[in-house]
Amino acid sequence: MQIRDLPYSDPGDPDVRSGPRFLYWLGRNQLGGQLKALGWGLLHQLGIAGLPVAVGFAVQAVIDRSGGRLALAGGMTVVLGVLLALGDTMLHRTAVTNWITAAARVQQLLARKTAELGSALTRRVAAGEVVAVSTGDVEKIGWFVEALSRFAAAATALVVVCVGLVLYLPSLGLLVALAMPVLALAVLPLLPPATRRADEQRDKAGKATELASDTVAGLRVLRGIGGEELFLGRYRRASQEVRRAAVRSARMWALISAVQVLLPGVLLISLVWYGAVLAREGRIEVGQLVTVYSAATLMLFPLRHFEEIAMAYSFSRPSAQRAVRVLSLRRSDREATVEGVAPVGDLYDPVTGLMAPRGEFTAVVCGDPDEAGRLAERLGGHAGAPEDAEPENAGTARGPGAGEARESAGTAKDTVRQPSVLLGGVALDEIPLDAARAAVLVQDKDPVLLSGTLRELLDVPSSGLVTADAALEAAQCGDVLSALAQASPDNDGDPMGTRITERGRSLSGGQRQRLALARSLVTDPQALVLDEPTSAVDSHTEARVAAGIAKLRRGRTTVAFASSPLLLDAADRVVLVHEGSVVAVGVHRDLLRTEPRYRTVVTRETDEEAAAAHPVGDAVEIPAMKSIQEIEERA
Repeated sequence: MQIRDLPYSDPGDPDVRSGPRFLYWLGRNQLGGQLKALGWGLLHQLGIAGLPVAVGFAVQAVIDRSGGRLALAGGMTVVLGVLLALGDTMLHRTAVTNWITAAARVQQLLARKTAELGSALTRRVAAGEVVAVSTGDVEKIGWFVEALSRFAAAATALVVVCVGLVLYLPSLGLLVALAMPVLALAVLPLLPPATRRADEQRDKAGKATELASDTVAGLRVLRGIGGEELFLGRYRRASQEVRRAAVRSARMWALISAVQVLLPGVLLISLVWYGAVLAREGRIEVGQLVTVYSAATLMLFPLRHFEEIAMAYSFSRPSAQRAVRVLSLRRSDREATVEGVAPVGDLYDPVTGLMAPRGEFTAVVCGDPDEAGRLAERLGGHAGAPEDAEPENAGTARGPGAGEARESAGTAKDTVRQPSVLLGGVALDEIPLDAARAAVLVQDKDPVLLSGTLRELLDVPSSGLVTADAALEAAQCGDVLSALAQASPDNDGDPMGTRITERGRSLSGGQRQRLALARSLVTDPQALVLDEPTSAVDSHTEARVAAGIAKLRRGRTTVAFASSPLLLDAADRVVLVHEGSVVAVGVHRDLLRTEPRYRTVVTRETDEEAAAAHPVGDAVEIPAMKSIQEIEERA
């Protein structure tokens, strides 16, 4: 696999039983790259190991005053230098390729899982943790995968050199061969405490970052209530805890580095002393001593890879565990049983009893906005957070996806699974993910606009039956187009080429809401669920948007959660949901006249006002309300 071939057409099915198993799976899927790095690493390491032979040969040639052997030693040095340069260059190239491709594979797996779960992901795992996994943790995982082949090459080179020294000069080679395992394994007892301290530092740093983010986000409010110094004091204490944890971690790693310096130094001193004694007694030649000493000195370089692989594993293991926690989440504990496209039919929620008939515009009124949001999520295929678990973050993306099973590592208790929403009599959890998302689309109350041009914003998977112009017209985006055209004169007045900033920050709330609505209308799903689609616009615009939705979506299933009379009056049918159940169904004007709970929500009456205005037994008079047509004519 080369970098130019990224992204992977299929990143594979990872082993998510544990962090180490996931790391092993990554390495196994890069077997070709690992073998290449191992080969180039062996060439590089053995080239380094061959230099002492050439040096010792040259020294002995000078002592013996042999010009021929000295020239041969020079030629050996040149050849070894070429091999060293080639091996080092290609090893670095292959190792970086392994690093990048491993990181890319993990990022693709995370992106695929995010797309699969949608907003359910942030209800199961904190959004900050997902970001941390896809950035810093991905790099640490790639580091271990890349270092693995270099470590294997270094370990192989050490074995080859030790065997060669024993065969070349048993008296000194045996000393080196016995000392090398001690040098390589001496730091192993220190790794567990070093890992624990590193994990503690990362945890404290994460908490400090979270506290800083919360403080910055609420700085205006904190200043208003005089709490700025209080929170700054908390952050100072948290940052000091991070500093102390970092110092403790650094001390342990410094100790490991000191051991890696001390023990090889002791070996070299012992080797020189014992070799000098043997050379003085005439049992070995000076050139042989130089060869063994040079080999032992250069063997310290591959020994560093033992420390590096230990550090890489210590840092990548918790990172892999966090990645496994995300990747082990599943959409549902039930397998998809329906093949091909999604079924066509009514959209029905068995929990609340809400029915959205096929091809009709259904408006849903809930007295509790949070209840409306949860119901909208359910209609999109998300069963919502379990009642006995507090959600960590509220997501904004919507789409069919997660069931109620909690497959993440460390989940200790079971949750009660609610029945899935049905589309055409088939549970959404049993429909293949792509087909379910193409069939049901949920637009959140606070939709997100990604950065890019307006043309790119509207370039989404769709049926092709609704054009961008028709969607923009239905969403009443005329003023938005004018503003975008003026904001980018370089596009010859074409608003479609105007760039929209991140999250649409350059637009007002109402403009963002209408552009998001236009994007949803372009998609043209079989069932479109809108959560308060006109909450940020004025009444005149709202009336036109309601009429545009009803006209453009005629013949297709549309569900709108709202409490605005203008939008409710445009719907084919209105459903009142009270305390988690459907309690009334009808048209807007009839419900105003016959259902007090509906009238209380829509007209914003208090219980006292309702009792005073409509005594028991009196006829109910519908409050004066302009129709959509009247508002359009006056506008």
